[in-house]
Amino acid sequence: MRTLMITGPGGSGRTTIAAATALTAAREGTRTLLLSTDRTDTPGAVLGTPTGPTPTRVTPHLTAWRPDAPAAFREDLTAFQDRAAGVLDLLGASRLDPEEVTPLPGAEELAVLRALRDAALSDAHDLLVVDLPPTPQALALLALPEELRRYLRRLLPPERQAARALRPVLGRLAGVPMPADWLYETAARWDVELAAVEAVLGDRNTAVRLVAEPGPAGTDALRTARLGLALRALPVESVVANRVLPEEDTPGSWLAGPVAQQRKALDAWREEYGDLLTAPHLGHDPSGADDLTALAVPAPAADTPPADWPVVDRIAEDGVLVWHIPLPGAVREDLDLVRRGDELVIAAGPGRRVVPLPSALRRCTVDGAGLREGELRVRFAPDPDLWPRTR
Repeated sequence: MRTLMITGPGGSGRTTIAAATALTAAREGTRTLLLSTDRTDTPGAVLGTPTGPTPTRVTPHLTAWRPDAPAAFREDLTAFQDRAAGVLDLLGASRLDPEEVTPLPGAEELAVLRALRDAALSDAHDLLVVDLPPTPQALALLALPEELRRYLRRLLPPERQAARALRPVLGRLAGVPMPADWLYETAARWDVELAAVEAVLGDRNTAVRLVAEPGPAGTDALRTARLGLALRALPVESVVANRVLPEEDTPGSWLAGPVAQQRKALDAWREEYGDLLTAPHLGHDPSGADDLTALAVPAPAADTPPADWPVVDRIAEDGVLVWHIPLPGAVREDLDLVRRGDELVIAAGPGRRVVPLPSALRRCTVDGAGLREGELRVRFAPDPDLWPRTR
């Protein structure tokens, strides 16, 4: 299955472009699912068909789905209370009823990720179009699976589960209670679920379509989004310039200024991003199949190029290894790089990622780094004390 995630700055028309993309693909005969992360039924208003917590058939080949995050959180909490019943009873804890539960911060994001995983692994559709939140929230959402898995592995390392028989003895020796089996089992189950989401995001058929209105604000938003996605190794399938005003001769009209500003932005975007998709300004908020068709937004290409990130090369002249990390749009002053044990902490603009080093680089020391042509190149020199010796 192909997965196309659509995001952009707030108010740029992400949901409209997502709906138009899904409708175009469906009309071409592709079995398409439009997955919305919106709390309100904005997709339903755009499609002209209400959407809800169960998949809704819009056309013979198009289905829309807006998962109910609060309901999913209540189900998860109920299941957790059932699994931890023994501990809760021992502590004398009072169970929470589903009716009194309101989602905690982060619960909605986890529900969205689970829905993304379930939809992408389904055989019922050929294309999944995901209407993501605005770019800052979208980048945080897409980073969540990797970050949570890293936290789980640090706090509850899987290898320590092998010492189950020794935990009572270790607990008496240490004088503190050791984690119970149910805690490790919960962590293992979460690790499997998050790994499935990571697999979807890292699949070669997963890409992102960026949406923005042509202008200075849209230009800044696209650069930030592109850099944040590159940091997560997510390829940009295309950029959509939305609400493009007609290129008519408007001397003396109030439209002359906005049209000139849009023309300047569009020229710059074509030079920076290559092929550019455009959606016209209809003069009103699009609603219904006719309006979405008038936007003429194409379906995604059949294949998405894989995101090769990062790439390690051998430099023969001085015997160092160079890690090539594509970071288009990065500015040298906004880059920060820290080696921490077997991990590399990369900060680029507002984004940050902790990357495990390959085994070969763990036996090296950082020998320098530089930014060249939108690519961060980190040099690693083999450590003689750790590198295998040849006879």
